[in-house]
Amino acid sequence: MTLVQNHQLQLSGNKYCLIIFIILFISACSPKVQKTVVKKPDIPKVEKEIEKPALKFTQANISLLVPFRLNDLKLKTATKTEIEKSAMAIDFYQGFKLGVDSAASLGLNFKLKVFDSRNSNAHLDELIEDGNLSGSNLIVGPVFPEGLKHITKYSISKNIPVVNPLAATHPVEFNNPNLISIVNNIDLHANKLGDYITSAYNPANTIIVLINPKAPDDEVMAAPIRAYFTNSRKQFTFQEFASVFTMETKLIKNKKYVIVVSSDDRKFVVPTIDKLVKIKNAGLAIDLYGHPDWVKQNYNVDKLQALRTAVTSSFKIDYTSSAVNSFIRKYRQQFNFEPGEYAFKGFDVGFYFAKLLAEHGTDYLSHLTKEKYKGLHNRFSFYYNEKLGFINTSLMLLRYQNFALNIIE
Repeated sequence: MTLVQNHQLQLSGNKYCLIIFIILFISACSPKVQKTVVKKPDIPKVEKEIEKPALKFTQANISLLVPFRLNDLKLKTATKTEIEKSAMAIDFYQGFKLGVDSAASLGLNFKLKVFDSRNSNAHLDELIEDGNLSGSNLIVGPVFPEGLKHITKYSISKNIPVVNPLAATHPVEFNNPNLISIVNNIDLHANKLGDYITSAYNPANTIIVLINPKAPDDEVMAAPIRAYFTNSRKQFTFQEFASVFTMETKLIKNKKYVIVVSSDDRKFVVPTIDKLVKIKNAGLAIDLYGHPDWVKQNYNVDKLQALRTAVTSSFKIDYTSSAVNSFIRKYRQQFNFEPGEYAFKGFDVGFYFAKLLAEHGTDYLSHLTKEKYKGLHNRFSFYYNEKLGFINTSLMLLRYQNFALNIIE
């Protein structure tokens, strides 16, 4: 059962429900362990302690920390970027609420406390000092890396699991054994690409080329790609160049070229794609694998398809799915607006963890690595690292085909 108190605020004409503060409180009374004295005939009186069954878990406490930024958002002067940041928080919250509501149908009550984190570590300290997060079975958020780092000490001291719902930051940066990372870090993206390439291509006639401009952001993806093929059991010919223009002088005829580009800088990527198309049209066999952020950028689809371009992703909505369309209908009915990317993510996080709590109670963490989940936007499949916490390893490989991104693995 859930109860939500909404405070509405119009954002730039959009019918978003801006949630200022939500507290769900459902009280449940359970019998306590009692002592009973039992007398038996002709036997000296013996005091025997009889314990009733353990208290049944009837209510889960979830705290959600999202940056509504109610303290500094001024609609009359707010920029589009500022409004979109708040809209992201609203979208995620509303999807999350629908997920918890759906899981509540399994019979468990949920005490949900929703706080505006304000994207402020000082405000997080206030919430902690005031005891607002105490007693939580699960904390979801903050959604940005700095906030997640700041709450680590509290999470460890109170032994409360914290869900990182949106940041792709590598969990090594948090060093929290209670962290649950939903979004795949770049190492997992690199391993997904490496696994697919080694299984799909023949080392005897394939050359793998890493195009790495070597800016700090480019090296983030390049380093694990390089490490993967350096340590691969299949010995591919592996080359690395700063650009395809440098690579062009080293080409070998009658070889299959698998090109991996580690950059998401549009100014670099556009001429790279253009040049690769020209090289392929001249007769070289090329397959292109891009940076995960390419799915959010606008590149020429004809050229991407010509290069059989594929990218890894942790987000893909199948609008032919009955579950997806059911969620869209419910979201429209409740909020009078279309769900965005963060609403889908919020629903999956809310439903998955609320369902675990409903089915397994306070022991839900022991089932996290066992119970897989096929969500609206991605699958959840966790493994546990005693230093880094629980990490979702499920990723998709998408290829540009028929003017769409289709899942190939």
